[in-house]
Order: sequence, then structure tokens, then C-alpha cells
Amino acid sequence: MQGIVLLVLLAHVGMDAASSVRDQESQVFSGNIVHPRLDVYVWDMDETLILLNSLLKSWYAEAFSGLKDVQKGVEIGEMWEKLILKICDDYFFYEQIENHNQPFLDAVAQYDDGRDLSDYNFNKDEFGSDNDDDDKRKLAYRHRIIAQKYLQGLQNILDHETMKLWEELYDKTDEYTDRWLSSARTFLKECSGEDKDAVSSIAFANTSTNSTTEKHQHVNVLVTSGSLIPSLVKCMLFRLDSSISHGNVYSSSEVGKYQCFRWIKERFNHPHVRFCVIGDGWEECEAARNMRWPFVKMDPRPGKLHRFPGLTLTTVSHYFSVVYGRENNENDKE
Repeated sequence: MQGIVLLVLLAHVGMDAASSVRDQESQVFSGNIVHPRLDVYVWDMDETLILLNSLLKSWYAEAFSGLKDVQKGVEIGEMWEKLILKICDDYFFYEQIENHNQPFLDAVAQYDDGRDLSDYNFNKDEFGSDNDDDDKRKLAYRHRIIAQKYLQGLQNILDHETMKLWEELYDKTDEYTDRWLSSARTFLKECSGEDKDAVSSIAFANTSTNSTTEKHQHVNVLVTSGSLIPSLVKCMLFRLDSSISHGNVYSSSEVGKYQCFRWIKERFNHPHVRFCVIGDGWEECEAARNMRWPFVKMDPRPGKLHRFPGLTLTTVSHYFSVVYGRENNENDKE
């Protein structure tokens, strides 16, 4: 299997790209300082970390050739759709800012004057009347509150009835999808070193990761084609927020995934950084190719290796090694 993976990836990124990156990796020593390795996992959301569109449109169930109840999958997807929209509107200002989508929460942070918002009336500030600096300041206020709520977690925001609905729906979906959700969540934790107490601000992008050890650092980043606020809410509802900080969620709907990838590369300007893209779509595949990053194509069909449960860190390490070279302490396990 490893040989097939290597051949596919070499064709994908090119031998010259792999050689170039290996040359850069050999220059990670600065004087007597040895920089730890930083691995950045760049994730797609739908049909990768979660299943939603494939449930709504019955693609997921139909791939099982009659073994899955198609209508049940559609109903589960519709329940998620309603819950996501309700929480977006009730708690995350989505009705107000739906037409003001930004690629990430800190995109308008420079307009935030730091005002105390404890008694601010978001329903009467006439936000959206003009697309000027004043509107951007009001949008920045909303983004600040959204970031705070993301850090709080939905368990500290939702009422008891909604919490119960959410928990039951999550468990029902996980059972229907043969543990796709819980497996993806576990894999994210493995990628991040199982450290949940990460610093989440973009201000610390060059040093902040989801896990830090002396020799190895890790970070999970999400780049999704969905709008920013629903994507943040989905991270919370699908229990990914402990492994993906709010500052590491990008919406590519206005700018495209390639631009998001370029921003990510600039943010994590680290002497010994490696990127790997994991997703199911053509856009992230093409963007990864342009960046000369390895790409793992997810496939939710039964029996495939690149799905949940199924995908492992050992498999992903093979993709890393084709582009960046194999480290001395890495051993073949497959």
C-alpha cells in the first residue's frame, strides 16, 4: 500500500517539489537552536470531518447498496440543518451578518476599538445600513462575541431542551454512520497530540499550536466552502471545537481555497513546517497541488481506506514523507 501511495503522490506534487522541500528541511538548525517540527493539518469539513450534504442528498446511504435506510439518513440531515440554522440565528447573529461573510473571524479585528460590550444593544445599532468603517466596527463587535461563545462551548449557552436534542441527534448520527463522527473527532485529537488547552488567537499564529512538545508541534486548521458563522457553529455541534480553535477556521466561499491556503502558509511561517491537506473535493485538491502540499482524498464509500473509521496517522505520515522526506524516527508500520 505504501508504494502505491508514494507513486500517486509523487505524480501529484512532482519529484522537483519533493526534492526542494527536503532541501529546505535540511536547514532547520539556526546556530545552536534546533527548531521543533510543526505539522499543520488543513481540513475540509463536509464529507470529511462530518457528514451532512451526503446525508441530505442520500449519497452516503446509497453507497451501501441497500444496507442503509436512505430516508432515515435524509431525515437526520434535515434535523441537523434545522438545528444549525436555529443556533446560528438565536446565538450567533447570523440573520444580521449573513450577507457580511468574512474568510475568518479576525478579518475585521482592526476595526474593533475594544469597547465594553456588556450593555451593548446589538439589535439597535443599525448595523448593515452602510458598508463603511462604522459597519465594520459593528461587525467586529459581533465577531468578538462569537469568538467568546466559541470558547465557552455550547454546553454553557444552550437551554436544557436544545442540549438534549443535540446530544440525541449526535448519537443517532454517529450510530447511523458507523461512528464516523466520533472517529473523526478521535483522529483530530490524535493529530493535535490530544492537547485541548490550545491558545486560539490568530495573534499567536507563528507559535500557537494545538499541542507543543520539545520535538514536535501540531495544529489543526479548517478551510470550508461554507459561510464562516455556520461553519463555526458546525464545529461546535459536531464537537470539533476542542481540537480546532476559532482562529483556525476559514471560509473560502468568497476568496477560494487557494487564497486561504496561502494565508495559512504565511501565518505558520515556521522554520520546520509541514502541511497536509485532507478533504474530499476537487478545489482543495487543486489548491494543495498549487501549494505543493500532500493531499489525502477522503472517500465515504464503504470499504475505502480514506474514511472514518479507517484513516490513521500512519497513513497520513506516508503522505507527509513523500513531499518532506522521512524522519529518522519514523518507521514503516504498513
